[in-house]
Amino acid sequence: MKIVAPAGNMERFYSAISATADEIYLGLKGFGARRNAENFTVEELKQAIDYAHLRGSRIFLTLNTIMTNREIELLYPTLKDLYNYGLDAIIVQDIGYAEYLHKNFPSIEIHGSTQMTVANYYEINYLKELGFKRIVLPRELSFEEIKEIRKNTDIELEVFVSGSLCISFSGNCYMSSFIGGRSGNRGMCAQPCRKEYKTSCGEKSYFLSPKDQLYGLDEIKKLQKIGVESIKVEGRMKDVSYVYETVSYFRSLINGIDKEENTPKLFNRGYSKGYFYDNDKSIMNRDYSYNMGEKIGEVVGKSIRLDEDVVSGDGITFVSKDYKNLGGTYIGKINLANIKEDRKIAYKNEKLNLNFPNETKYVFRNYNKRLNDEISKKIKSTDKKLEINFDFIAKLDEKLILKTYLEDENGNRILNLEEISETLTQKAQKRAISEEDIKEKLSEIGDSEFTVKNIKIDIDENIFIPLSELKNLKRNAVEKFREKILSYFRRDLDSELKENNQEYFKLEIEKDEPKDLEIRVIVSNEEQKNFLENMKDEYNIKEIYYRTYDIAKQSMLGQHNLDSKLASNLYELLENKNSAVMLNWNMNIVNSYTISVLEKIEKLESFIVSPEINFSKIRELGKTKLKKALLIYSKLKGMTIDIDIADNKNEVITNKENDKFNIIKNKYGTEIFLDKPLNIINIMEDIKKLNIDIVVLEFTTETIEDIKKVLKQLKTKKGEYREYNYKRGVY
Repeated sequence: MKIVAPAGNMERFYSAISATADEIYLGLKGFGARRNAENFTVEELKQAIDYAHLRGSRIFLTLNTIMTNREIELLYPTLKDLYNYGLDAIIVQDIGYAEYLHKNFPSIEIHGSTQMTVANYYEINYLKELGFKRIVLPRELSFEEIKEIRKNTDIELEVFVSGSLCISFSGNCYMSSFIGGRSGNRGMCAQPCRKEYKTSCGEKSYFLSPKDQLYGLDEIKKLQKIGVESIKVEGRMKDVSYVYETVSYFRSLINGIDKEENTPKLFNRGYSKGYFYDNDKSIMNRDYSYNMGEKIGEVVGKSIRLDEDVVSGDGITFVSKDYKNLGGTYIGKINLANIKEDRKIAYKNEKLNLNFPNETKYVFRNYNKRLNDEISKKIKSTDKKLEINFDFIAKLDEKLILKTYLEDENGNRILNLEEISETLTQKAQKRAISEEDIKEKLSEIGDSEFTVKNIKIDIDENIFIPLSELKNLKRNAVEKFREKILSYFRRDLDSELKENNQEYFKLEIEKDEPKDLEIRVIVSNEEQKNFLENMKDEYNIKEIYYRTYDIAKQSMLGQHNLDSKLASNLYELLENKNSAVMLNWNMNIVNSYTISVLEKIEKLESFIVSPEINFSKIRELGKTKLKKALLIYSKLKGMTIDIDIADNKNEVITNKENDKFNIIKNKYGTEIFLDKPLNIINIMEDIKKLNIDIVVLEFTTETIEDIKKVLKQLKTKKGEYREYNYKRGVY
């Protein structure tokens, strides 16, 4: 089992390698699902590639966002450079981009991001056919679901085992996008789930904020047993100490050692096992959503009674009884109640004198100086080494031979290099060299990236070898082997394409023309459906679809209606029983490359363009075999959540900006909808210029009276107008 570690910058990258991470995922500046992280320049990425390869680790580039035609093609020269240099894999969200990469960079691995929300083996096996090598599973899957998937696919699986939990399924959260134009699907999430909300009964809390996830030895053993290839640590925005300690912790667990969990001492807003043991409300923390740290004391009178030892330099936060952050400070001089000693440490159960705000009830430590100092020392004193092997041969009157090689997981030899001395072996005049002498000298590698695992020796008896000759032989072998490793990962894309009679793959987008618009409707209940069936002729409604659930979790596949002509996920599309299926807007279709892949699915007739992109980007999609549909009315869905988060079946929550959101519970979990609908019915003439085929009205919480008003607007073209991202687009 491999550990996949995060790196938000070079310093965190080095700490992940020091902690023995097998694989590192990182982003280019301006791209990927953590665009707010510092990220890497191309030159830094190359430096990281060489550094990792010389230590037996691999580098994955995150391009796991929705991407426009222009962005896909703009990145080509950069990716060609990194491909030739030896980049190991690219993590993507978009199936069209995956095909583009697969055709243009044939020998690189393509990994499916958790942003794809691929939650069952039907979808996973389809992605394998498209050329995917590995899938990062959604965090919402339970162990039993992962186990079932593992039984039915042989593709590599990667499972998140620690870090922040999004309350919504990744790739299906639109709150940040629709509220302020900062799209999670573009790596710019503003984290509305970490904000305070007020419920309909006036209660204020961090209603949408989950605790972080942290698995222990039991969970890792279970994943090992079923054959999960990789475990993933979240944290490209976390600091150096967090990355090092968390990777080290999981290395111990993989080796069967139940190590102390220090991660909560470095970042803490509460921890849970996430969804591993099925959905559970205990994953939520409605008291606070920030890094509070660990509780180290309570206010007693004018002092703080300590629950833990503290030292000068610890960072602390003062917290009220209802967990409001009242500010913080660093502990300077230790001032104890009733004890006059000059100390740098205060012990558990002692009382610490410290100025604190009047409302303070609890004290939390969010910077643990001793632990951070300890980790810093470990990072400086440790380095991951690549294990190399030597075969040494010395025969009388022949040149010395030193063979250097690596071994794969099965013990097979790979990357062989043979170094031969200039001089011949001589007969010993005095003391003959021994095998122990040779092993001792060959084992001394110094400051290199390597450590010697095995040394096999085949020498004649009673021979003499100058130690300086042995040293030179080893030095030359190690230097050349270092270059051989780096060369092994280099590629030549132009030569590869030429050998396979391939050329650069780029779609030629054909300009589309305006056409008459069909009207189609999506409903959420029988009352809406029955009413609209009676309105079909009057309003020229061609098709009425029943809303389906966006995520096809392995354990819930039997609940999905495969007779519906509307598909909201790949499972519903691939297994659909109809011959003319429409694909819903949550499939995040924003470029021609994705459309090109979907056109190969014969039963697919049309798709709804993502409402995250603006009108100009929609026009750029060009002519397609599939019919293009545009959402013109909808109380847009903000989140799709796996658990029940509200006590009432229908709840309304309000943020500080007074935006309202409708929470709807169903048999699958919870969905959150914006209260103010998208509505561009007034500009139907402009919509025709977008060269689309279909306009779609989507009804969720609307009453029949609400629907009547919308239908009236279809005729009069007068009324409410709200375009959301269609005008501004997303960052």
